[in-house]
Amino acid sequence: MPDTRARIRRHVRDTPGAHFNRIGRDLDIATGQTQYHLRRLVRDGELAVERIGGRAHYFDPSVDAWDRRTLAFLRRETARKIVVRLHAAGPTRPAALADDLGLAKSTVSWHVSTLADHGIVEKSPDRPMTVALARPERTAELLDEVSPSLPDRLVDRFARTVDSLFDADG
Repeated sequence: MPDTRARIRRHVRDTPGAHFNRIGRDLDIATGQTQYHLRRLVRDGELAVERIGGRAHYFDPSVDAWDRRTLAFLRRETARKIVVRLHAAGPTRPAALADDLGLAKSTVSWHVSTLADHGIVEKSPDRPMTVALARPERTAELLDEVSPSLPDRLVDRFARTVDSLFDADG
């Protein structure tokens, strides 16, 4: 058992923000066993957990709270695309983000609001509103640390497809 926990700790340190399913899948550990060990590691203060959008993301406890939130979002394809675009282009209107990224405006609106609620982006008070990274230098550093997994990308693509179907009706 301690060997399994050590493997999980190392994996989380090497892939900050990995979510529960990815940890079990990457380490080939049964779901119940993964859940048990993660719960123990968090309880004992050996790992930190950040719950965002229905997913639990795990971190070394030394990772700053803002970094944890940002890394968790960067593991999601759509949020990452928005952040990368803002990093490259600077302050941008949400409609331009939707056009540039080929996303439904409702999808961009939801992600921008969620990213703003977590302090990763800031919305300008002006009209038309623009969106900018709250901490561009630190965000750039974190972008180098993480990329979304294939299952994360597939879930995001499914959600975008559903959004585009509803957006076409409205």
